Amino acid sequence: MGGEIWSDITSRAAEESAAEPAVSRMETAPPRSMRSVAVTGVFVLAIFYTLYVTGEIAIPLVFAVLFKLLLQPGVRLLAGLKVPQPLGALAMIVLLFAVLGGGGYLLAGPATAWLERAPQSLPRLEQHLSVFKRPIQQVQEATKQVEQLTRAPGEKAPVTVKGPGLVEYLFSGTRHLMSGLGITVLMLFFLLTSGELFMRRLVEILPNFQDKKRAVEMSHEVEENISAYLVTISIMNAMVGIAAGLAMWAIGIPDPILWGALAFILNYVLILGPLTGIGLFFLVGLMSFDTLWQALLPPAAYLIIHVIEGEWVTPMLVARRFTLNPVLVIGSLIFWDWMWGIPGALLAVPMLAVFKIVCDRVRPLAALGHFIEG
Repeated sequence: MGGEIWSDITSRAAEESAAEPAVSRMETAPPRSMRSVAVTGVFVLAIFYTLYVTGEIAIPLVFAVLFKLLLQPGVRLLAGLKVPQPLGALAMIVLLFAVLGGGGYLLAGPATAWLERAPQSLPRLEQHLSVFKRPIQQVQEATKQVEQLTRAPGEKAPVTVKGPGLVEYLFSGTRHLMSGLGITVLMLFFLLTSGELFMRRLVEILPNFQDKKRAVEMSHEVEENISAYLVTISIMNAMVGIAAGLAMWAIGIPDPILWGALAFILNYVLILGPLTGIGLFFLVGLMSFDTLWQALLPPAAYLIIHVIEGEWVTPMLVARRFTLNPVLVIGSLIFWDWMWGIPGALLAVPMLAVFKIVCDRVRPLAALGHFIEG
């Protein structure tokens, strides 16, 4: 009897010891949800790395998609007037780049005049900024002393390697700009003329009628909201530019159209754009007036315009669903500026707004859209 009990105990112990590795493996194995989160994180990182490496191609494509959403209502309006879709798309593209090119041509003259006037304004700038001259000299002297102390005896001064010249830099920049512009125009034309093809193919592969109907409704709703957002933001920025130009004209700053256009462009970059504009308008005031209090008038007027815009114009023109979390806006600006430079900073806020609108219209992503909301 005792032998049977002992054998039973030993057999159970063996079974438990054999089961322990499986239990430990079950406890140490990550849950399925954690594995899916890890796989999703790796996939997102791979996407961002691909966008970083292929920025020269990805940036024009993103601009083409945003311009497509901006021009799509105009193409549909022309289609309603019996204008063929390719001809309507071409007309809207020509109109867009005619406005951009014409504006650039009109502003090139005043901008060049200000650049030529800058050396003549240096004495006035030195007079205004003389209060900061002595602290800057002290910092420079301290930096030189630290360099001398950290340099080993007999060590020669570091040799500076000369980089590419101005001509090579401008030629390379012009080549990249023209290449990107060509990609943008080409993709924009085919997106405007054949954009519905993707939705048609998606509807064809969906299994049942309810899914087809839901996909079409969601696609049209997202496109309409994104188009409305981009058009509204452009109108609001144009109002800011007009107000800034009139304010500069009233203060007495030369070429007010130039500064109104600058305010219009900077307003596309939320938070960082207005901050940059305040510094630029302060510099313009220093170059234009003899007294410091007069030099403060342009940045003060620009700041008042943005306060009015933020408190009244934006809530009136932009619905609550379009407000964005300012922390995420700053993070998006920093991230995309690091990824793509100045084009990334211009695209950061529109891309974040587009992503929020898509999240609000896709049920599984609704919580993420609520998190992005301001």
